[in-house]
This record gives sequence, C-alpha cells and structure tokens, in this order.
Amino acid sequence: MTRIPPSERLPEQIADFLGSARFSAALTLAILGTVLLAEPARALIGWPGLIAALASLVVLAALSLVAKRGDYEWRGLLPISLLVFVGWCAITVLWSRYQWITVSGVLYQLTVMVLAVYVAIARDLIQIVRAMGDVLRLILLASISLEVLAGLLIDTPLPFLGIQGNLDVGGPIQGLLGGRNALGAVALIAAITFACEYYTRSVRRGLALGSFVTAILVVALTRSPVIGGTLLVLAAAAAALVGLRRTHLESRRGWQAALLAVALVGAGVVVALRGQLIAGLNAQREFELRADLWRELLRLGGLNQFEGWGWLGWWRPDVLPYLFLADRGSVNTDSALSSFVDLYFQTGIVGLVFFLCFAGLAFVRSWLLASDKRSVSYLWTPLVLVVLGVVSLAESVTLVEWGWLLLVVCSIKAAQDKSWRQMFA
Repeated sequence: MTRIPPSERLPEQIADFLGSARFSAALTLAILGTVLLAEPARALIGWPGLIAALASLVVLAALSLVAKRGDYEWRGLLPISLLVFVGWCAITVLWSRYQWITVSGVLYQLTVMVLAVYVAIARDLIQIVRAMGDVLRLILLASISLEVLAGLLIDTPLPFLGIQGNLDVGGPIQGLLGGRNALGAVALIAAITFACEYYTRSVRRGLALGSFVTAILVVALTRSPVIGGTLLVLAAAAAALVGLRRTHLESRRGWQAALLAVALVGAGVVVALRGQLIAGLNAQREFELRADLWRELLRLGGLNQFEGWGWLGWWRPDVLPYLFLADRGSVNTDSALSSFVDLYFQTGIVGLVFFLCFAGLAFVRSWLLASDKRSVSYLWTPLVLVVLGVVSLAESVTLVEWGWLLLVVCSIKAAQDKSWRQMFA
C-alpha cells in the first residue's frame, strides 16, 4: 500500500475542515454575532477593528465555499432584484459628490451581503433559525445584564455603548444595539425565532419558552412607540399566516386575495387616522423630530430626484449635505430615521423603486412559502420581513449591517424555492 506523506495530506485535510458542517455552523454563528453586534464593536474597537473582523469572516466564508463548491447549484443563485439594487447603489458613484465615501459605502454593503449569501446557501432554514436563536439569546441576556449594571448596580449611564441606565425607572432601555428602536426590533425578531424553536422542538421547550418571555420583556422595556406599532402589525401577520396554513389548498388563493384587500384597507385607515394613532402611541415627539428631518431631506432630495445624491449607507456628518443635516438637532445623525426616505435621498426614485421591488418580491415569495409549506420554520422568513419593513418606516435598519444581512438572507431563502427562473430550468 502506498503511503501518502503527511505534507501532501495537509491541503486535503484543510479543505475537508473548511468544507465541514461543523466549520460552517461555527462560521455562521460568528457572522451573525459580529454583524448583529456591529454597533458595540465600533464603540469598543473602532471602525478599523470592525472592518478587520468582517474582512476576516469574508475570507473564511470564501474558503469554505471553495472547499464545498461542488455542493451547490450556482446558476441563478442570487435574486436578480438584489443584484439590480446593489448595482444601482454602486453606479451612483458616477455622480456622487462624495465619491470616495460612496465607494467605501458600497464595499461595506457588499461585505455584509457576501456574508449573508454564505449564511443563506451554506445552512438550511432551520439551521439558520437555530443559529439566530443562539446568538439572540446571548445578545438579549448581555443587554439585560448591562442595563441592570447601569440602571441598578452603579446607577450610571454607559455612554460609549449608548446605554442610558433607565432600568430603575422602567426604561426605556437600549441594550447592546445602541438605541431602543433597534433593540426592540431585534427583540421582536428574537421572539419570532424562539417561537419557531419551540414549535419545531429544535431546542428544549423550557429554554425556548424562557427565551421567548425574555424577548417580550425586552420589547416592553424599550417603551418604544415604533416597536409597539410593529408588534401589532406582527401579531396580525402571524395570525393571518397561521389561519392560511389551516385552510384547504383549493380555497387558499381566495383567502390570500381577501387578506390582501384587508391589508390595503388597513393601510389606508392607518394613513387616514395617523394623527390619532400617533397620539395613542404617545409618539408625538418622536414623529415631530422625524417629520422635520424628512421634510428637509425631501426638499434637498428634489435637487437630485431621480438619481439621488449618492450611496453611502450610514451618514457621514463631515461631508455636505450631511454636515448641514447633522446640525439640525435631530436625535440621530447617522441616518434619515427611515429606510425609504434614506433610499430616496441617497439613490433617488430609481433606487427606491429597485429596493421596493427587491424587498417586495422577497416578502411575497416568503409569504407564499409559509402558506404552503408544512414546516413551521417557513414562518420565520415572512415574519422577520414584516418586522424589518414596519420598523423601516421610522429607522434605516434594512440598509446596513444586521437589517441588511437579514433582508438578504430572507430574500435568498425565499428565492431558492419560489424563483421564476425555475420555470426555465
């Protein structure tokens, strides 16, 4: 028998390790944890440290994909709508007034997208839900622990983490996400994740139930009107999906049409009664701050109505026109406090339409899959998209970092089973 020298076996062993399920699972946890905790990471190690961590993850993801390149069908893997939107963001560098920032913003966007692509294609949906569950449990527990430390034990804010130390008065809390709306959105996604874990029995039921209660407690402690409204929409969407899954297949299309009509009427009622709803949610102050900023952005956006000012993602208050906008006294100077207003301002009407097509297709596909597939795990994707979509009305969560990563993951998982290109395969 011919014996292979150890030096010749080493590359094969490395490839086997990089392509193993255990490595893929560990790398998925590292990706989700790093992107979800990008805000505290910047506070602790700065932009250079965060970028180095993300770049390292991209390299590892690329090596893993190369090691298991024969396991996937790469043709038609990414939704065309995703590629069109990202391509438009990149093209805005041609007319951007801050070109070097647009280049860096596009590279940052692509970095997170590559990591999302890896997670979506390397792991099954239930595996993604399990990985999210583990990461979100850690984030919520760490957030509560730091709030207890700041609000009860030392009674002092932790400004470098954005924690105000308000737990002793019942909130609002900010946790590790830098703001109550971001923490509330992640807690809602955590509640969806833990519920899926409970019904799929992928973890011990006691752990899933305790985690779910913790997530709801965090949602309540954020005391956010935005999250309160999102919770109502999420509950309605979850009830509708559960009801659809229990209808007969023959009548399901009719029920889908009826639900769409109800949703459109409900959206019209919300718009018509927005003043009363804002007052009922005690959100007058937050809305006034946002409305003032949005009016100015819409006015300035009209100067570059179709093409936008140029993509950058997070705002840079050291360049025009963001230098002027940052001095307006807003509660937040790194975004427009709305994904849709931000898109209109940075990428124009064209970019906004491309994004709406991309996100809309992802939602429709995931909704239809959740209605038809028996596994409870398929509910995770559309419900996460509901949270991202509603919160995006008041926060720019879906454009960068964890919101962008989850949006891309959900769109790819939905397109894998509901892509129109399958008809031509």
